Amino acid sequence: MEQPPAAWRSDTLAVRGGLMRSGFDETAEALYPTSGYVYSSAEEADAAFGEEIERFVYSRYGNPTVAMLEERLRLLHGAEACQATASGMSAVFTTLGGLCAQGDRIVAARALFGSCFVVVDEVLRRWGVESTFVDGTDLDQWARALSTPATAVFFETPSNPTQELVDIAAVSELAHAAGAVVVVDNVFGTPVFSRPLDHGADVVVYSTTKHIDGQGRVMGGAILGPAELVGGPIRTLVRHTGPSLSPFNAWVTLKGMETLTLRVERMAASALTLATELEADPRVRRVFHPWLPSHPQHGLARRQMSGGGTVVTFTLDGGRAEAFRFMNALQVVDISNNLGDAKSLTTHPATTTHRRLPEEARVAAGIQEGTVRLSVGLEDLDDLREDVARGLTAAFG
Repeated sequence: MEQPPAAWRSDTLAVRGGLMRSGFDETAEALYPTSGYVYSSAEEADAAFGEEIERFVYSRYGNPTVAMLEERLRLLHGAEACQATASGMSAVFTTLGGLCAQGDRIVAARALFGSCFVVVDEVLRRWGVESTFVDGTDLDQWARALSTPATAVFFETPSNPTQELVDIAAVSELAHAAGAVVVVDNVFGTPVFSRPLDHGADVVVYSTTKHIDGQGRVMGGAILGPAELVGGPIRTLVRHTGPSLSPFNAWVTLKGMETLTLRVERMAASALTLATELEADPRVRRVFHPWLPSHPQHGLARRQMSGGGTVVTFTLDGGRAEAFRFMNALQVVDISNNLGDAKSLTTHPATTTHRRLPEEARVAAGIQEGTVRLSVGLEDLDDLREDVARGLTAAFG
């Protein structure tokens, strides 16, 4: 695998990092759709499985195309190691599962994506892992929860969907004093706008489906962090339980990375315009977007992010009926629970992505019946503005 010059910057690494050409010297990354590999002798196979030599042995363990994606992501983040997975949720689960055992404790922000909440609050609890939830914006709650030892700290920043921020540096300092590994879900932050490892976090997880592929084509996940952790217990769990990323999905995601910054910066610019206009509309009760001066953590967002992200979440006056009328009237924006896509997408979190959360947990996270999440894509901004206006007119008459 070619090692890039140390001086290369992020956008160059996103295009050229991890390149591993075959003997044909192809321009595009090669796709290796193979399950296994052959050996020149039984002795070579013995040496490979004994880890006396480094080579691919089975695509559940590793694959050349997947390895290129892992290396590109690793270089982009300045991480020691990267492990690709089949989905974002497999990245979350195998990270926490690789770190925690019976009797361990996870401290997590209360504002989590629905499936992440289920993993922490239900699945790992059944395995004897204790979980403590805090208001992610409240450093005093973090301090109290981390006044006793913990194994892992887990949070999203910004959170899905209400875009609460966690002070990565401050919480990481508290977590490390308690002996905990800090795991950050950076999907809303994106690799373009947020670098949690630079602020003290230990591990970053992604659904590469969002933004990194970002064109609605394939699923995937990634885990980035210290080689001792990512290349140790986390990789062991991935290899032996099987949530491996397919070579084809890795290849598509590699191609998506080439346009990552261009897409995300354009989407974020449109998102901020829409957020600003929604906030000025009297039919909208509240707008959540980190780059709005009205965001209660706007200063923190400016300190630990370089952009506000591609998602606008807002709560309409009224409730579910108004939210549904708004969504059903849209002609450009599709109704979908995905986000970070080139196509603009909207969803009603209370009945879709966060449906599994108990009502009290949804309310605590700021998710109301009138809350709508809008993932802003690459369409013409004026078409999106007209579509949002159409939805608001339909919602309120």
